[in-house]
Amino acid sequence: MAMDLRDDLSDGEVAELRWHLGLRPQPDTLRIVPEFPIVVENELGELTVEDHPHPVLGERGPAWKVGGELSSELVRREGQASSGWTVTARQELHPDGFDEVGVLLRWLAVKSDDKHVNPDGSVSVGFLRAYEDGDPQPLTIKNGVVSWQA
Repeated sequence: MAMDLRDDLSDGEVAELRWHLGLRPQPDTLRIVPEFPIVVENELGELTVEDHPHPVLGERGPAWKVGGELSSELVRREGQASSGWTVTARQELHPDGFDEVGVLLRWLAVKSDDKHVNPDGSVSVGFLRAYEDGDPQPLTIKNGVVSWQA
């Protein structure tokens, strides 16, 4: 993922986005991705749902499956045609995490610079490829739906 964001992010949004990218500690309040439900077995053997917050694009270091490095960054963009933020992430995603990542990607699409909006109204957020496939596919958001096509 590589995209530019508008300059209207609040301090709380920047703090949470940095946490999701593995750059800062977890903020007190989570609003971008507010829930991280996971089913666990309690001490009575009953299944319950617990909330387990974690950065969704925060892995760092060598990639396990695709080679290269896992990383994420958020940089302030100033002194250019438009100011704002640049967010870049290279991550390995398991399909079990697509829901949480999708919530973040939909939020990013709403905050994206207009240059990422395609003629059909979709927003380009990057590329996705299955590790066994060498050809990346465009990763877009249209009408709130993520194109998990890889």
